[in-house]
Amino acid sequence: MSPRVLLADDEPDILAPVSYTLRAEGFEVETAADGEEALEAARRGGFDVVVLDIMMPRLSGTEVCKRLRAESIVPIIMLTAKDAEVDRILGLELGADDYIVKPFSPKEVVARVRAVLRRAGARDGAAPVVSGRLVIDPDRHTVQVDGAAIELTPKEFDLLRALAEARGRVLSREFLLDRVWGYASAGEIESRTVDVHVRRLRMKLGDEGQRITTVKGVGYRLEVE
Repeated sequence: MSPRVLLADDEPDILAPVSYTLRAEGFEVETAADGEEALEAARRGGFDVVVLDIMMPRLSGTEVCKRLRAESIVPIIMLTAKDAEVDRILGLELGADDYIVKPFSPKEVVARVRAVLRRAGARDGAAPVVSGRLVIDPDRHTVQVDGAAIELTPKEFDLLRALAEARGRVLSREFLLDRVWGYASAGEIESRTVDVHVRRLRMKLGDEGQRITTVKGVGYRLEVE
């Protein structure tokens, strides 16, 4: 079956060419022209990726992201204006997995969607990773601490898995960006992305989250118990 993408944007000049290009590349696409329509469609389920514009009528993309992330782990990509750095950071803090800065080409959206799906598919069939009280199951996409399930977004899951598989080694932000997000280089916003997700992981994992330590000037490490 073709991967299904929900594309939400109130600008016809973006919605039409991007949806056309996605369909031409083999994706099934459903579109939404405002936030409420996007949220209703996403809640019906069946999407492999959700692409949200931040600025939409009736309900903002960040609010849609926040509500979706509270009930779903579907990968979310945000579309943001070139100078909206605060919006990009806010979107990531609310659980978005990636962002694309306007102006962009439809081909870039296709590439980002494929990257999200590729990273999700790479998890299939892998053996569970055990680190202290943590059990990370890539095949089931689950994380447990002392047997209790912890709900993580896809990016949080991939980040934790990378840290656990390193077995106590320090991983640089550049390495994590390449491994988890597929970025070839790290700018200010990209580095901030890693920091945001690490902070969210620490909060969600409770005491176990304190094992994720910062190595100043280098990156992050999951301390081995």
